[in-house]
Amino acid sequence: MSRRSRLFSHWFIQVLAIFALGRFVSTAILLLAAARQGASPWSGPAPAYGTFINYWDSGWYERIFREGYPTELPTDEFGIVSHNQWAFYPLYPGIVRLLDAVTGLGWGILAPVSACFAAAAASLVIYRLFLLRARHRTALAGVAVVSFAPVSAIMQVPYAESLHLLLLASALYLVATRRHYAAMPVVVLMCLARPAGVPFAIALGVLFLHAVWAWRGPGRDASRRQEVARQVLPLLLLGAVASLAAVAWPLVAWAVTGRRDAYVATETAWRGEALTPFLPWFEAPAALVGPAAGILVVAALVLGSGALFLAPSVRSLGLVLCAWCAGYLLYLAAFWDPQSSTWRILVPLFPLALSAASLRGGRLLWVLLPVSVVLQFLWVDWLWGWTPTGSEGDYPP
Repeated sequence: MSRRSRLFSHWFIQVLAIFALGRFVSTAILLLAAARQGASPWSGPAPAYGTFINYWDSGWYERIFREGYPTELPTDEFGIVSHNQWAFYPLYPGIVRLLDAVTGLGWGILAPVSACFAAAAASLVIYRLFLLRARHRTALAGVAVVSFAPVSAIMQVPYAESLHLLLLASALYLVATRRHYAAMPVVVLMCLARPAGVPFAIALGVLFLHAVWAWRGPGRDASRRQEVARQVLPLLLLGAVASLAAVAWPLVAWAVTGRRDAYVATETAWRGEALTPFLPWFEAPAALVGPAAGILVVAALVLGSGALFLAPSVRSLGLVLCAWCAGYLLYLAAFWDPQSSTWRILVPLFPLALSAASLRGGRLLWVLLPVSVVLQFLWVDWLWGWTPTGSEGDYPP
């Protein structure tokens, strides 16, 4: 084998090649959608690529980059908190600001470049994580599913998703390889990128209970009990770190603004109503199809989620990845308001990409990837692109 052949046979190069091809496809889709874009609140018609990818929440991250966070929450004439920067976590705009202090290149260059670099690094970590549960070809196929996913264009726009994906994959890898103490600083950073502390703590709780059951269960020899006992304390401590990190940003918002509910009040400003766990999942389908049919929709979602974790391809992901996916779905059920952004919010369920890649020995990949590219175009064109829909504006991506 020649030196060039050995180079391209290395997993590192293969993963980055898949990632680069995915970004090429997403760039082409974004350019096509930009050419079709009419006038919007951010630009005139047919904006340049750099302007187009700075739509939606990218503008909030840029505002944090330039102004920081308000010390007093903005309110309307009724005293209700208005949209403001506190809904967005500080790590991603903070990193871009640090890079700008060093290079002076500005938001327009550094924000998408740093997002893309984080996504590339995430792809490498995801491959190593998938390799714990699958062979090389299947792990690569799983990376391809992530790289070409219907919302994968989000990896190269100025959003925190790619940075969060990198930190989440790293934390899951460290937990799966039982390096719980090394995972602690990663989890703290992850909770400063996106609100992931609660579902991560739930997943760790599942792992902790499983470890306790394994320790107390019958038929365990002394060496096995000792091995399990060594996992219990690190899991407990990591769970405590994740729980504290989950409330760190709301506490910072309280300390800076003087309002105890600063973060929650800001988050619910986008909903237009108070936070009521679980209820929006009943209200949203009921508003579309009626109360009785809405209950059936919710029941179908619950049963579908249960059936998902009974599927052999999902169970093959192992306890760590299944616990994370279950914890994240429970978190979404409790706190997420179902809307058009839900597709983007499902990105942290990336371990399911390995399950999809392994179906029928990977043969479905040749159908899954083209379908994903078509859905990605629809997502960019319909949701990322701006289309006025009356006084409510457009549906966010």
